[in-house]
Amino acid sequence: MAATKPTILVIDDDSEIRYSLTRVLSSRDYAVTAAGSGEEAVAAVKKSAPDVIFLDIRMGGMGGIETLQHIRSINPRQLVILMTAFGTAQTAIEAMKYGAFDYIMKPFAPQKVLTLAENALKTHADLRAAGEYRPSLNTEDYKEGIVGSSAAMQEVFKMIGQVTASDVTVMITGESGTGKELVARSIFKHSHRANRPFIAVNCAAIPDNLIESDLFGHEKGSYTGATAQRIGKFELCDGGTIFLDEIGDMALATQTKILRVLQEGEIQRVGGTETIKVDVRVIAATNKDLEEIVKARTFREDLYYRLNVVRIRMPTLRERLEDIPQIVDYMLQTLEKQKKTRVKKVATEALTVLLRHPWPGNVRELENVIHRSAIIAQGDTILWKDLPPEIREAAGAGGGTSAVPAGPAAIPLAPAASDEVPAASAVPESATEPVAGRKREEPGPEVPAVSPLTLNDALDFVYARLKAEDKEPVLERLEREMIARVLKDERGNLVRASERLGMTRTTLRKRIDALGLRI
Repeated sequence: MAATKPTILVIDDDSEIRYSLTRVLSSRDYAVTAAGSGEEAVAAVKKSAPDVIFLDIRMGGMGGIETLQHIRSINPRQLVILMTAFGTAQTAIEAMKYGAFDYIMKPFAPQKVLTLAENALKTHADLRAAGEYRPSLNTEDYKEGIVGSSAAMQEVFKMIGQVTASDVTVMITGESGTGKELVARSIFKHSHRANRPFIAVNCAAIPDNLIESDLFGHEKGSYTGATAQRIGKFELCDGGTIFLDEIGDMALATQTKILRVLQEGEIQRVGGTETIKVDVRVIAATNKDLEEIVKARTFREDLYYRLNVVRIRMPTLRERLEDIPQIVDYMLQTLEKQKKTRVKKVATEALTVLLRHPWPGNVRELENVIHRSAIIAQGDTILWKDLPPEIREAAGAGGGTSAVPAGPAAIPLAPAASDEVPAASAVPESATEPVAGRKREEPGPEVPAVSPLTLNDALDFVYARLKAEDKEPVLERLEREMIARVLKDERGNLVRASERLGMTRTTLRKRIDALGLRI
């Protein structure tokens, strides 16, 4: 059975443009059809969605942007390349804002058209072939905001349940970005104080000379600038719960007053003499090693024991990689509900990359990655190539998929859709011999080892060859050899190779083409 030809629809109200594009694209054995208006194109897409669409921005009747919006409402995965004669920043911004795959300037070179078509068709094939992680839960099942079913998170959930029945002081520890405030809010929500105030205070974000006033309030005239009485957070939170985040950064003088609140249940405003009784539950959190800062005498030992009645340690994301699929799903559902993205799914090969990343920034870093990837994704699925380059590089640095934890997405990568070259097709030995028909040099006789050349020695040698009669320009050969070797060392990874060579990835691509290197 013959393979189905890729289908491309050209939309332009200029018949000459339609004719020219049809001829160029047909030269690659694509099945090309054309439409002379936006209305005609929308009707055609409703009948049968093409693989790729070339769409003019400025047309009579329904304009290009409006046509694009109609097409994307019919098929969110439809890949559309916009054509324009006006290469302004506004054009580029609008094109990408409304979900275009790319845009091309008129007049355009045939090779540019073919390259864009090939890239778009490749992405189309990736979207069709990509497996998807299919979640079993809805956002309603994540109403606590703490997502995960790993053994480490089950212990956290148990501890939350155990401390909600009493007013015991709780210390939550863990790295930044692990979700300590979410745990504090969950404790509050399930406690008998749930209908009273909850106030979160970031102790590290308030200057030492203002934190006492912020927490305990002040009287009018108590210091310069205190033009009126102020009620502090503890007083406002009477009957409720106060969350002191990053308490390890609190000044010693303020720690003393926090200790008094915990021991006596009373406060005194700055500059005041009246003692005010408050009934406040304290939940504290820190990303520091409390025992160490107590030893260093930067944190009061008596306050440490008052706060550390029950400790809940939040695991790092590295310790619960099996939770990543659920967390990603929750984030995508949340973004969709907030109408911040049209992406609903993540391809399994992309999920595998996420499972390999070390996540130094924990869940907060993952959230950032998913949001960025969802914004640039073409269609409704995050692919491998949509992930940030640094995430893809970190995932590839560890070797094969054997390092991936068992789970729904533990499958081999499919990196062919990326700008980077897969390791399996890294630069071959022949990459340094791009000229067709050139014979590989036979290895010469073994020579004894010599001391390493200095950089000046190497430069002297190159300079000497520049003066010699050589059939091939020395500098060109030197550049070609150097680029080929770096590409081979980096297993075809253009991002890392361009960094080592001190040039942008775009420049490196141009030099690879100009020098005839094969990747």
